[in-house]
Amino acid sequence: MGFEGAAGGMGGGVRALMRRKQVDSERARPAGSSNQLRKELSVAQLITIGVGSTIGAGVYVLVGTVAREHSGPALTLSFLIAGIAAALSAFCYAELASRCPSAGSAYHYSYICVGEGVAWLIGWALILEYTIGGSAVARGISPNLALFFGGADSLPWILARHEIPWLDVVVDPCAAFLVFLVTGLLCVGIKEVATFSDSARVITPFSENMALDLSSLFFFQSSFVQGVVTVLNCFVMLFVIIAGSYIGFQTGWVGYKVAGGFFPFGANGMLAGSATVFFAYIGFDSVASTAEEVKNPQRDLPLGIATALSICCSLYMLVSVVIVGLVPYFAMDPDTPISSAFAKHGMHWAMYLVTTGAVLALCSTLMGSILPQPRILMAMARDGLLPSFFSDVHKTTQVPVKSTIVTGICAASLAFFMDVSQLAGMVSVGTLLAFTTVAVSILILRYVPPDEVPLPSSLQASFRRSHENDEEKLRDTLGYEDHEEGASEISDVVVESIKDPLIEKQLYASKLDETKRRKTAACSIASVCIGVLVLTTSASATFLPFLVRCFVCAFGGLLLLTGLGMLCWIDQDDGRHSFGHSGGTCIAAHLATLLDHIYKFTWVTHLAAASAAGFICPFVPLLPVMCILINTYLLINLGGGTWMRVGVWLVMGVFVYIFYGRTHSSLTDVVYIPVADANEIYGSSSASGFVA
Repeated sequence: MGFEGAAGGMGGGVRALMRRKQVDSERARPAGSSNQLRKELSVAQLITIGVGSTIGAGVYVLVGTVAREHSGPALTLSFLIAGIAAALSAFCYAELASRCPSAGSAYHYSYICVGEGVAWLIGWALILEYTIGGSAVARGISPNLALFFGGADSLPWILARHEIPWLDVVVDPCAAFLVFLVTGLLCVGIKEVATFSDSARVITPFSENMALDLSSLFFFQSSFVQGVVTVLNCFVMLFVIIAGSYIGFQTGWVGYKVAGGFFPFGANGMLAGSATVFFAYIGFDSVASTAEEVKNPQRDLPLGIATALSICCSLYMLVSVVIVGLVPYFAMDPDTPISSAFAKHGMHWAMYLVTTGAVLALCSTLMGSILPQPRILMAMARDGLLPSFFSDVHKTTQVPVKSTIVTGICAASLAFFMDVSQLAGMVSVGTLLAFTTVAVSILILRYVPPDEVPLPSSLQASFRRSHENDEEKLRDTLGYEDHEEGASEISDVVVESIKDPLIEKQLYASKLDETKRRKTAACSIASVCIGVLVLTTSASATFLPFLVRCFVCAFGGLLLLTGLGMLCWIDQDDGRHSFGHSGGTCIAAHLATLLDHIYKFTWVTHLAAASAAGFICPFVPLLPVMCILINTYLLINLGGGTWMRVGVWLVMGVFVYIFYGRTHSSLTDVVYIPVADANEIYGSSSASGFVA
């Protein structure tokens, strides 16, 4: 009895890990729900959020740290590799964001496509990513501020960094103070920002949107001031590129003439640098997390993500080319690499100009780093995986104030105690895990999209009534045919057709083929994931003998290529065109399906499907598989110390899920039904007034 109970509990736990929620989960919530967010963001505001959230610590702080410890002069290649991986992920993000526009970003997508267990892991990692991201940015502000006071140790005593000898820790009160300041602005700065908006109407075309948007976060992010800060920051970057190039040609690019060559730490050091600078690309992920507040997410989210990422990646690479050439990598200042590089060449006025841009950019990025965290907490609390405390939205401001305060306290504590290099590596883990899961979600969406959706307990009675009515109609139809002489010819034809053995055989064969295709696709996706993990792990395991590494790499590569080949050979699921929010018409969806059968693997398919679903990720399955491969390899190349620190956090998350999330999930008492039945039930319920 005890064994059976344990087995049943284990089976229930596995089922809980595989639970998936529906795409449009908002329609299951009442219209008057208190945790709804206002839709006010446009493309320009999304680009402002993306660029303002991204350009900051990645270029003003990490350039020095990564060049000194990992990449050397090959820093540009580190940014390039991280940018390519981010671009691949951006395509996947764009499709999922347009199909599933809701707060939660990668957590929301993985909950829909993969399952509750993976979604919890990603959500828990994103909590770490965004909290630590804000802390790392805050730690980068204080050294730049100190330059205005005369040097690195010139800040007032109450704000200056201090070393605690017995703990070997350097605390940063200024960083903690800035986090608290931003948190307070996000929570209580509504009236002040609204007043500013009223007084600035003649200056900015966005001021009317500012007056309408009651979220303090987006008041600031989409305001005239935020836009000006972002534009000024871009101009500072252009100044660094132009002025730095002039100095480099005058001095002969001394940074590229060091004794260690272009790869002083080897290829592995360059790749380790790529994994660390991934922290610099989390801004477009912030754009995706605002999906629920975008006016036209199917059109605007892909444009906002692609534009923000393109601007940031270009600026990162150009700045790194210049700065590494001005100063040898081992002589770079880890805290203020760009301004110090100009100071070493006698351009002190340029140092102050760059420092001003750095402070503005880092303050903007600090707010952008804290931007998504309350939304992630709110999305997880909506799903029951965290206490409802985190899903509360202030009635007046429509801001998740409680989640914002908790985020601010945690970020301030980390900023006070931990240094940038430790924080940046931990942020990269969350970013890379999220990007990898999003790519896997694209493969699942295309080949094995969910064919069943959860039905809330409030609508299960409606589902039972619908089935009872269908059965009653069927009995009436059959009874009328059997006992009444005057059955119509049409009814006879329908009944006889259903009973025709040939038609029954064809229907059964079609269903069997589809089941076989889905199983083959699922196995192929699993083969790709396992192959990538084996290949990247063995390739990075330099402690293994050479022949062993080659054998294991070959085995992993075989699994990867086999899975990829099968995905290219089998058909994608027809249901992918109607999955999630549609930007086009049903006719466009049917056209895309028809062309998919006629013109396989051509641009015609993607063009037609794009009209049906807003944005379609190109080159599937190749692009998502490349994304999974690159991101996993970068994950493997993060340091052991980083993985130990992140591992502790993930283990804590496992216990939280086991003892709270698993039993409080909103999917605990749901019944899974076919998608077609769910659409019918939601439609009838909406007409009856049960659901918004």
